[in-house]
Amino acid sequence: MTQNRSPDRSAERIRPPAAGWISWVALALMTTSSVASLRPAPTMAVYGLACVFLYLVPALVFLLPTSLVSAELASGWKGGVYNWVARGISKPAGFFAVWCQFAMTIFYYPSLLGYVASTLAYVFDPGLASNGLWTATVIVVAYWSGVWVSSRGTKGVAGLASGGLIIGTLVPGVVLVVLGFVFLGQGNAPAAPMDAGNLLPEWAGLASLVLIVNNFLSYSGMEMNAVHVSSLRDPAKQFPKAMFLAMGLVLLVFILPALAVSWVVPAGELSLTAGVMQAFDAVFAQFGWQVLTPVVGVMLVLASLGGMLTWLAGPSKGLLLISREEGYLPPVLQKRNKHGVQQNILVAQGLVTTVIALLYAFVPDVSSTYWIFSVITTQVYLIMYLLLFVAAVRLRRKEPDHPRGYRAPMLTGLCGIGFAASLAALLVGFIPPSQLGSGNTVSYVLLVGGGALGLGLVVPFLFYRFRKPHWRQPEDGGTAEPAS
Repeated sequence: MTQNRSPDRSAERIRPPAAGWISWVALALMTTSSVASLRPAPTMAVYGLACVFLYLVPALVFLLPTSLVSAELASGWKGGVYNWVARGISKPAGFFAVWCQFAMTIFYYPSLLGYVASTLAYVFDPGLASNGLWTATVIVVAYWSGVWVSSRGTKGVAGLASGGLIIGTLVPGVVLVVLGFVFLGQGNAPAAPMDAGNLLPEWAGLASLVLIVNNFLSYSGMEMNAVHVSSLRDPAKQFPKAMFLAMGLVLLVFILPALAVSWVVPAGELSLTAGVMQAFDAVFAQFGWQVLTPVVGVMLVLASLGGMLTWLAGPSKGLLLISREEGYLPPVLQKRNKHGVQQNILVAQGLVTTVIALLYAFVPDVSSTYWIFSVITTQVYLIMYLLLFVAAVRLRRKEPDHPRGYRAPMLTGLCGIGFAASLAALLVGFIPPSQLGSGNTVSYVLLVGGGALGLGLVVPFLFYRFRKPHWRQPEDGGTAEPAS
């Protein structure tokens, strides 16, 4: 507690010098670059015009609360998710939160690289997009190549990811949307109806809305962008402006390409993994430009691989640092190579990723496998958000006078909305989507539940339960321990 201090003056001491200021527009663009992607476009294009509604709802009940709540936490406490949850709830809860932030990547990589494989297929042979062996091979080769690059401590990965955004997301996205409008302007009828009667998705039971769960993952990651709030000159006024601008830009990047895909590719022919390339191929065919399809494929692949390299270095490093301080992982997983990279964690993660990738070779429907892994990814990450919202409310009550560069308005209400939305999305994720056909519901629930609950809760509980005192290997001058 810091009741005998002036909160405003304390906040000033943690703010950067003038040379470190960034504009709220720059922060909005940084946020957009880290969140926006063309990857979800085919997933939501099956809804046609209704995808606008299905993107707006999670933006209001999840993206906005997450952004504002994370901004308050980041402006008051360093250390990211672990420190926020550890101080707000407890150290074990903090470990669970940072574990979920890391563990979601175990399923994120196969789903991301499954998309890469389907996209890359259009560079060589579009028929490979539905070939499980091809998909498994690309996942294994791409992941272990990324581990090799990351383990050497290569600099410039962030620059590669930023360049990938422009080359592999913004440019192809603009091309897709512009040519989509030209396609309609030439008198072609859209593959999906665009009248007002299709603004809302058809109700065919809860299964008809399950794909909305994937949008929560599309908007995730705001808790990492919030760390820049202290670099604004006037966070209380500028951060909300930055978030609203970013939300508008993110919605445009998500919605317009999804609509363009729905104009060109009939929903019944749409692959959840190759839909973007299907749309490019179909649009280019209208103009006789199909020779450009492989070029766009390479651009999209570069963007995805750049993002993968960034994620490889981030969550696993956070898990390593916390584990060395508190002894949450056995020493073998805490070892670093000569470049200071957590190579053993990456290798252990890679073994699991390889096993998951091999499933693609034996599962006949690649789209179904891709979707299941995407849902598991979302489920695990949502556990972290549930803890985050609870911690934010408790920190506001436990440490009301702690200096914060930004205070979220109506914090309890925002956290309540975000918690309810996250919990609803987590529960809905256990319902098989109607778009995947009539499969075995019990098998689907066991797969998703086993993946999410097993990896997100059981595994970290076992690490915590059987931890040993000698597992602690704190750094010299390590970080201060959070309050229990």
